[in-house]
Amino acid sequence: MKAKITSEITTRPIISAREHASARDVALQLITEHYNGMPMTDDEGKLLEVITEINILTAVNEGKKLVRTTARNIMTPDMARASPDAKIDDLIKILDEFQFIRLPIVKDDKLAGIVIS
Repeated sequence: MKAKITSEITTRPIISAREHASARDVALQLITEHYNGMPMTDDEGKLLEVITEINILTAVNEGKKLVRTTARNIMTPDMARASPDAKIDDLIKILDEFQFIRLPIVKDDKLAGIVIS
């Protein structure tokens, strides 16, 4: 049996935040769509990182005004990612090791999809 690759289980369309969006707008999108995080891209679609509800809650706890704070200012740094041709076994190891529930899939530095466990 041929091993599956990431592109076979990638979720599309991809809901993502732009780096200059206000944290308030991102929080509203997370609530509305029932997400607890989403990938963040620049204007060209290049994956920067991921922004999560924990990022939002931490910003609020630190006294930041979400309407004046950009998504980029509170994103999760150094997020793991995978390529569309990564083997599912490798993907599972990443998700398990880092306790992620979503993993951005990147091709040529651009967001190509997301895998949600």
